[in-house]
Amino acid sequence: MSVKTLLTNRTSLEGQVKVPGDKSISHRAVMFGSIANGVTRIENFLPGEDCLSTISCFRQLGVEIVQNGSDVTVTGKGTAGLRQPQETLYVGNSGTTIRLMMGILSGLPFKSTLEGDESIARRPMTRVTLPLSKMGASITGRNNGEFTPLTVQGQKLNGITYELPVASAQVKSAILLAGLQAEGETVVVEPVKTRDHTERMIKQFGGQVERKENAVKVTGGQMLKGTDINVPGDISSAAFFLVAAAVVPGSDIILRNVGLNPTRTGIIDVLRAMGADFIVEPYEGESAEPAGDIRIKHSELRGTIIEGDLIPRLIDEIPVIALLATQAEGKTVIKDAGELKVKETNRIDTVVNELKKLGADIEATDDGMIIQGNQSLQGGTVSAHGDHRIGMMLSIAALLCKRDVILEQSEAVAVSYPGFFDDLYSLLQK
Repeated sequence: MSVKTLLTNRTSLEGQVKVPGDKSISHRAVMFGSIANGVTRIENFLPGEDCLSTISCFRQLGVEIVQNGSDVTVTGKGTAGLRQPQETLYVGNSGTTIRLMMGILSGLPFKSTLEGDESIARRPMTRVTLPLSKMGASITGRNNGEFTPLTVQGQKLNGITYELPVASAQVKSAILLAGLQAEGETVVVEPVKTRDHTERMIKQFGGQVERKENAVKVTGGQMLKGTDINVPGDISSAAFFLVAAAVVPGSDIILRNVGLNPTRTGIIDVLRAMGADFIVEPYEGESAEPAGDIRIKHSELRGTIIEGDLIPRLIDEIPVIALLATQAEGKTVIKDAGELKVKETNRIDTVVNELKKLGADIEATDDGMIIQGNQSLQGGTVSAHGDHRIGMMLSIAALLCKRDVILEQSEAVAVSYPGFFDDLYSLLQK
């Protein structure tokens, strides 16, 4: 277990930083490059543990992948070029890897087994296995296929129309990836629109996908072609610095090359609603994924209500938004976020319990939390509980504490942001 002592530091954050590549897009770039024909070159790939798990799995499936830091080259031979793995496909801590791979593996003519770490072993998979089984997939596992390890026996698939009971980009993506191999049309109907990186990437690789309101449709049998992908910076990683600058007096920072996909910019909407002082400068020109620079300064904030269609656009940022709310004037209420219970940890309970250790006035609800503002945080010993988002949130919280913060399981941060502590310290002005 890695333990890091985070010194209380009330000095301002100044300067600029380029956050690492988007995790969701990095995963998908390797996956699509692996099932496409030809060479795919990926720039600004996120070399975090989760995305490296995806590379490892596709190498086991026979795909030639060369990684040099944030540059990755994938030589794909189509789905027909994938071969049966000789060993269990280990996904580590990555829910994206296991759920999306199930969609791909379901239509392949061989058997494979997927397994992950203890966190993955607790995460429910029936939300993916159920719709895939309706398409003809054969997936077995612990507790009737609810938990890993999961064994997928590839089958001939048929397209279906499936209404998602809960908004989930991972489930949607798994079904669409299976649909690309299925007979006929596959339609996914979302309760609210979720992040659309998969749909954008299908088009980048020369495929066709249609959206009509909240329904997304693909046709099976499409041939994808390798392409060049430049991954923008991850707005979920940028969120921690956006919050830090907003709440630490005297701060003024610039975040470069941040992804601005509108299905991911809920954090920007929240900052605006709370009165944060920031400006977004989008890059000009055509791009599959929009990006730009964000400059943000410390300002006085006010509480708000976060609910409804906004939740899927900031689900990964809620831990650090809860911290943001402790420094705002008045009360902040987060609703409709029950999905947090099935992340790397139960993020509702974990966020509430860990921030309480630092002195926050925060209460868990069934689908979110209630946070009282104008809080003076004290310090103490906290834990990331193996969850990268919790680890980074608590690191930012330390900047506001009167006493030192001891962060246990700090190694979890490397899952999505290996250089997080270096970048944070570079912004702190002594």
